[in-house]
Amino acid sequence: MEHYHRAINSFIIENHLDANHIVLMESCHSVQDAAKAINGSENDFVKNICLLDTNEQLILAIVKGEDRVSTTRVGKALNIERPRLATEDEILALTGFPAGGVPSFGFKATFLVDPNVTQLPYIYTGGGSPCSLIRIETISMLQANSGQVVRIRK
Repeated sequence: MEHYHRAINSFIIENHLDANHIVLMESCHSVQDAAKAINGSENDFVKNICLLDTNEQLILAIVKGEDRVSTTRVGKALNIERPRLATEDEILALTGFPAGGVPSFGFKATFLVDPNVTQLPYIYTGGGSPCSLIRIETISMLQANSGQVVRIRK
C-alpha cells in the first residue's frame, strides 16, 4: 500500500494541490466505512466509478456518495455506446490504484463529474488504497482532473 500512497502524494506535490492525504488503520472501501473512520458526514464523500468504453478506454464517473452512476447517461454525455464497469484487475492496470482506493485524479482517463459534486466546497475521495482518503477542495479536484461537469447520476 505504501507504493500507492507514494504515487498519489507525488501527484499532489507535483501539481501543487492543496489536499490532505489521510492514511487510516481500517478500511474505508465504502462511503459508510470511510465516514465512520474519520467521524465525518457521508454527504462529503464521492464515489469514483471506473468504466470502460468499447475501445477499453477508461472513464471515471464521479458522483456523491449517496448517488449511483447511470451508464446510459455517461454514454449519452460522451456520445458513445453505454460503457461497462471495469473489473478490479482493469482498475488497477488502468489507474495504478486498487479498487476501493481510486482517487478522483492522478491518472489518464476521461473524468466526468456530476453537478451534485460541484455543490460541495470540498470532498473526500479515494486516497490510493482501501485504507486512505484525500480531502480536497472540489474546485482543486476539477482542476487536477480537467473533469467535465455533466449529469451522470441516476
